[in-house]
Amino acid sequence: MFDLLLGSGLWALAALAFVFLVFTTAMFLASRYKRCPSDQILVVYGKVGEGQSSRCIHGGGALIWPLIQDFAFLELTPMTIAIPLQGALSLQNIRVNVPSTFTVGVSTNPSIMNNAAERLLRLQQADIEEMAKEIIFGQLRLTIASLTIEQINQDRESFLTAIRANVEPELNKIGLYLINVNITDITDESTYIDSIGKKAASEAINRAKVDVAEQEKIGDVGQAEAVRERTIRVAENVAQSEKGKKAAEADQRVFVQQQEATAAIGEAAANREKTIRVAENVAQSEKGKKAAEADQRVFVQQQEAEAIKGENTSRADIAQSNATLAERAAEAEQRGEVARLAAQAEIQKAQALAETERLTAAEVVRQEIDRRKVEIAAEAEAERIRRQAKGEADAILMKYEAEARGIRQVLESKAAGYESLVRSAGDAQSAATLLMIEKLEEIVAKQVEAISKLRIDKITVWDSGGANGNGSSTANFLSSLVTSLPPLQEIAKMAGMELPEYLGRVADEARRNPPAEPAS
Repeated sequence: MFDLLLGSGLWALAALAFVFLVFTTAMFLASRYKRCPSDQILVVYGKVGEGQSSRCIHGGGALIWPLIQDFAFLELTPMTIAIPLQGALSLQNIRVNVPSTFTVGVSTNPSIMNNAAERLLRLQQADIEEMAKEIIFGQLRLTIASLTIEQINQDRESFLTAIRANVEPELNKIGLYLINVNITDITDESTYIDSIGKKAASEAINRAKVDVAEQEKIGDVGQAEAVRERTIRVAENVAQSEKGKKAAEADQRVFVQQQEATAAIGEAAANREKTIRVAENVAQSEKGKKAAEADQRVFVQQQEAEAIKGENTSRADIAQSNATLAERAAEAEQRGEVARLAAQAEIQKAQALAETERLTAAEVVRQEIDRRKVEIAAEAEAERIRRQAKGEADAILMKYEAEARGIRQVLESKAAGYESLVRSAGDAQSAATLLMIEKLEEIVAKQVEAISKLRIDKITVWDSGGANGNGSSTANFLSSLVTSLPPLQEIAKMAGMELPEYLGRVADEARRNPPAEPAS
């Protein structure tokens, strides 16, 4: 029974130990399982595979084995970098200022993520921004150097495409990618861009003026045509009305004349019947008939005259109306032609002004480019002259330094030699005497040279027979010339020295009392 209980207790203990081991292992593995947030990259490094320095995971998680592996996170938060680029040289050798803002971030592309893990892991964000800033500066200058001012300023889309094509591959090398580029403003030192803007504004203004003048011309022409059409229509209506009126008057006159003729015929028949029937009253009847006929003819003539007068007045009115219509039509045509010519003149003025401004802008740009070329050439020439002068000055300085060093070495060697000579001679006086003895040969050579070049045949001697009456002194000329040179003892005394006795000495008594010449 005891053995059974003991066996049951051991099995329970083993089961508890197994459960504890499984629980501990599960907790350990859970603590080593690292999940990757969406705004970060999990970088597992250590022993991660053959030929791999790290393994990058974006999303999900990974089990980090202890001792052989470790992990770190890379932030995916975008970085905004201000690039205050100043004085970049364009393709036209014009310096431009292109301040811009670049937004970059760590890429989630697998190959680019590995570059970021190798080059950016554990770097501070400020260091990453500084590294990216240097890359962007260089590539942005390279992009601007391949484009003209017009391409940079006017075709912004192509400019941004070129920037992205040059900058993004370089950022990918360190694990970054380009999110956005924002060019704030583009200016240049020579105001070339302002000149282009002024030129475009002038062209737009001139085109607007031309369009306004064209529309005004069309309006004036349309107004003149409408006035002319209205005048013509009014004149036609007036003419039709007058024509109907005259036709009615003519029909009226014809009807009146027909009625008068009928009445006259009836009256004549009645008078003739009356004359036949009343014979006795022929005189009275004839008299009344003649009076009636006279009155009738007067009345008819008066009515005819009135009709003709009315017709003439109507014709005059029609002619006056036609003349007025023609004058108004001519005036309308004249105004239209004047407006057309004025519009053409304004167009030509606008074209001339635009051409003048274009030529002025081109001349200003050309002169500015020439001025910059002259300044650059002058600066280069000045720099060359400065460098040449500095080189010559350095050469002269080195020459004098070398000569000074040589003289110094010579003087130091002489000083050392003189010091040795003084030590060997025992005192300075003896050393000076030895130096003087060394120079005796040179002194004698100088004395001999003084008379060696004399032309004896060119020397004229006036002989007075001798100073002491001892005959001619001409024979003693050369010997006297030699003896007139300073003796060595005298030369030594002039130098403040006294030669040793073995070199000979000159006695004062002999010098004062020379021996007499033997009598001949």
